[in-house]
Amino acid sequence: MSKAFAGESSTGSRRESAAGKGAKLDLFRFVPFRLNRLAAEVSAALSVEYQERYGLDIPEWRVLATLGFRNEACSAQYISHCTRTHKSTISRAVTALMNRQLVERVENAEDRREFALRMTRKGKTLYEELIPRLLRREQEILSCLSAQERKDFAALLGKIERSLDLVQTAKDAGVKDAY
Repeated sequence: MSKAFAGESSTGSRRESAAGKGAKLDLFRFVPFRLNRLAAEVSAALSVEYQERYGLDIPEWRVLATLGFRNEACSAQYISHCTRTHKSTISRAVTALMNRQLVERVENAEDRREFALRMTRKGKTLYEELIPRLLRREQEILSCLSAQERKDFAALLGKIERSLDLVQTAKDAGVKDAY
């Protein structure tokens, strides 16, 4: 159970049942719908940067992005969990990136049956070339917000992430078993 529901009072339960009787869902006010739609649009806007110029699709970019912020290799399972992308989708992306020599497998020193993934030199070069373009595009997307609104927005996102026990920093994500 997430923290958001852990301390719900009986008043909250009464409100829920009252709201459930004959209530209609206004999809355009329903936060999960709005967040999902917003995420899809932002992802599509950013994908133009890496699809047209580098021929990467969204799952391939997610693999590179995850490997790029880490200091050491990681498993495809970690990438799948971190990005909330199905493991078969990540597997196909990894295969495509390996065929393009952007990602390589490395043996796990502790268990030779397992392997981890890391970017090749070619992958790192592409990643480092792409990051400034994506950061500029992010700023363009957020340009409708004032500096204070950007700060507030980041803080509010963080608050929701914390309530869902999501890892929020690269440092925390680097901790073994953080995902």
